[in-house]
Amino acid sequence: MDGVPLSAQFATLAALLVCSAFFSLTETAMMASNRYRLRHMAAKGHRGAMLALELLGQTDKMLGVILLGNNLVNAGAATLVSLITIELFGEDKVALGVGTLLITFLILVFSEITPKIIGATHADRLAVLLGYLVWPLLRLAYPIVWFINLFASGLLRLMRLKPEAGAGSPHLSAEELRSVVLESSHFIPAPHRAILVNLFDLEHVTVADIMTPRGEIEGIDLEDAVEDIRSRLATSFHSRLPVYAGEPGNIVGMLQVRRLIGGALEGDFDVEALREQLSEPYFVPASTPIYTQLQFFRDNRQRTGLVVDEYGELLGLVTLEDIIEEIVGKFTTGMPGGPSSIAWLDDGSTLVDGSQHLREINRALNLALPTDGPKTLNGLIVEHLQDIPEVGVGLRIGEVGMEIVQTQDRRIKTVRIRRPDSSTD
Repeated sequence: MDGVPLSAQFATLAALLVCSAFFSLTETAMMASNRYRLRHMAAKGHRGAMLALELLGQTDKMLGVILLGNNLVNAGAATLVSLITIELFGEDKVALGVGTLLITFLILVFSEITPKIIGATHADRLAVLLGYLVWPLLRLAYPIVWFINLFASGLLRLMRLKPEAGAGSPHLSAEELRSVVLESSHFIPAPHRAILVNLFDLEHVTVADIMTPRGEIEGIDLEDAVEDIRSRLATSFHSRLPVYAGEPGNIVGMLQVRRLIGGALEGDFDVEALREQLSEPYFVPASTPIYTQLQFFRDNRQRTGLVVDEYGELLGLVTLEDIIEEIVGKFTTGMPGGPSSIAWLDDGSTLVDGSQHLREINRALNLALPTDGPKTLNGLIVEHLQDIPEVGVGLRIGEVGMEIVQTQDRRIKTVRIRRPDSSTD
């Protein structure tokens, strides 16, 4: 480079390093950008986001022009350093080696590592700006990029590798999306995040997991005295009640309470009048997913279903409110002692009703009691011990220590659960 001042040569070298840094930053920022955010911005009419998405839709061409520019300027910088070294020190091999090491160091620090860290850290903000710069470069260098990609495509075919269409777009599974929601605490309020997580879990929850067990169903026995039936209607807080004859498994029909409440209170009431108001009971297989059941309730204007096993035996009752509570959480109008009242006390323990659902206990206390077998705490303990325990019996299921506090009518009434980190053998 005879006749070119050294100052101009060093300025050119600095410009080449800056260009190399630009291409490195662009490559990292574009590939690390959040495409969902870009789509959101593009939907609002952001031109930079539109260009960035269009470039990401043809990743091979975008990377082609970026790598073409990066390699050209890096090669030019290396050549320029060699020329400067020869001009300053002659063709001394040691000087040429030092010059090679120096340009390698400069490229790594100023043109590779630093700009790539910046690009990865501020990818979303940079991508919408870089789209304006990369797009005209791609249009300008398109013939060269197309020619180079011919060889790249041929090599991929030779290696029997065929890039899938849209491979650059992220495809997340339901579990991956669930993890994204759980980790989005800075963007989504906790109540909204809990609802979204519950929606992901709907696929794995059946009506048997959320039903009211058979022993806790409030119903009307046609064989009771008329006064007892009238009293039950007057004090019931449910809008619909199952009606049975003799025992809860012998369901006769479903009663909409408000149809009879007036007559019952005024004394103009008998069993026959009650029978005339009954509607056909709707039975639900215990294995029905609650999302499927929700769709059925919506499509058929139903609100209540009776859950049965494979033999037709009554297991419990599920309502539309049960499913809604599974999604949005328990309503504050729930009965005392419900899951919303379950919480750890200062001594690291809590008292829980044996009829409480395991999923509700796990959710309220952040435990991991098994839910693939019995659905209630009473059932889990009885299955674990293979017997109905006496008061004072202690046990441990997994890492959770428990103590039987009260039993009643061959079932466990109250259990003291100890927080795993405060449990003792």
